[in-house]
Amino acid sequence: MTRVLIIGGGVAGPATALALHKAGIETGVFEAYPVGGDDVGAFLTIMNNGMDALAAVDAAEVVEAVSFPATTVEFLNGAGQVLGRQHIAGQVETRHDPRTMRRADLYRALTEEARRRGIPVSHGKRLVDAVPEGDRVAAVFEDGSREVGDVLIGADGIHSRVRALIDPAAPQPRYTGLNVLYGYTDDPTLPLSPDAYRMIQGKRAFFGYTTSPQGETYWFARLPGPELSREQIAATMTDGWRRKAAEFFIADTAPSRRIIEATWEEIIGGNAYDVPSTPCWHHGPMVLVGDAAHAASPAAGQGASMALEDAVVLAKCLRDRPRHAAFLAYERIRRERVERLVATSANDGQTQDSGDEVLAEQLNDRQQSRAWLYAHHIDWAEPVA
Repeated sequence: MTRVLIIGGGVAGPATALALHKAGIETGVFEAYPVGGDDVGAFLTIMNNGMDALAAVDAAEVVEAVSFPATTVEFLNGAGQVLGRQHIAGQVETRHDPRTMRRADLYRALTEEARRRGIPVSHGKRLVDAVPEGDRVAAVFEDGSREVGDVLIGADGIHSRVRALIDPAAPQPRYTGLNVLYGYTDDPTLPLSPDAYRMIQGKRAFFGYTTSPQGETYWFARLPGPELSREQIAATMTDGWRRKAAEFFIADTAPSRRIIEATWEEIIGGNAYDVPSTPCWHHGPMVLVGDAAHAASPAAGQGASMALEDAVVLAKCLRDRPRHAAFLAYERIRRERVERLVATSANDGQTQDSGDEVLAEQLNDRQQSRAWLYAHHIDWAEPVA
């Protein structure tokens, strides 16, 4: 194998490039957007297992440099009463702690690290087709250019073009019934939550927040409601998102509404989708990673971490096996785990205000039953059977 084309420059794209580079495989990243992926204003947490995957390809430190720790989760009800507090991974021993960062900072860190290692990253390259050329594949871009490689990897997100090329009958992303908002505020009068996520189950919606070392509050809200059109999302400014979110927490005395109303500069809103199962992960020289193959709702906070795991496992498979056998091994290793995560995250998103004792028990059981998620380890040196 001489060259791999990676379509998508979000999280999965440059991470896969870093892993392939470590495996000694030539690669290039082709991103549709001029400066990076979409929803760049949002933030995310890379969980323990995601940081472990980054460490496998010597990229954990570059992500740590643009992020901060949030290792504890605290559960509250709508009245602000603390129902429980524990390490995010529960009682499971893990090699790494989770890190929180703006999505744009993560894109930038991974892309700059890829370039530092000599991996070409091209922007403004929107894929429109993939054409077989013998045993190879040519990626055709909207600007009329073409690139030829031995493998084409679709790391192009939940609305993946590569997924549709692999299987025109592939299922469309499923709306989960939730609008998700992300915001930031540096109001010093707010109750801070350093090194911890406070998760608040209100009477009508779910809210979570943490505080950066600089004193900035990062918050998200999951609001039940109809799917918003692209036009509605584009037309809603910060003030509109703020008013929409605040209405869901009027009946609560926890700090959710106060935090929302203190946010004036930046709120990012949209719909939450998932893809419970994609029948075809690969066809010929093409294969999927990350959200293109298996998108989960954001409730479990594992989307980026699963993409990072995919990246490392696929690179190992291509390092150790011929192309078709590598794709089969990759899917065999990954499918059950990621589909279990999608189902788990969908269930998490349905948590409702059901009484303090029931809610506390549900949340505690949820964290304690996640050893399979957080303690996952990828050994780079171990050969793929």
